Amino acid sequence: MEMVQELIPLAKEMMAQKRKGKMVKLYVLGSVLALFGVVLGLMETVCSPFTAASRLRDQEAAVAELQATLERQALQKQALQEKGKQQDTVLGGRALSNRPHAS
Repeated sequence: MEMVQELIPLAKEMMAQKRKGKMVKLYVLGSVLALFGVVLGLMETVCSPFTAASRLRDQEAAVAELQATLERQALQKQALQEKGKQQDTVLGGRALSNRPHAS
């Protein structure tokens, strides 16, 4: 609240003064920056549907890539399990064949 009470007299004093060259430059700079902000805001508004669609496509591609990676990992795990079973079978058969027979 104190800030507002300080700004009002300052604004009145600035309005009462004659415009000097520095003040005109400041007003022009502020106006140009404000116009630049408006133009950027309009561009963002116009381009937002396109950027949203692009982000959606990027997310879908990332999900598809993740699914493919998970499928590859599952296949590798399954292949390792099958290889382990085959080795157990081979080793089990050898163990039985190397065992001395009771005669």
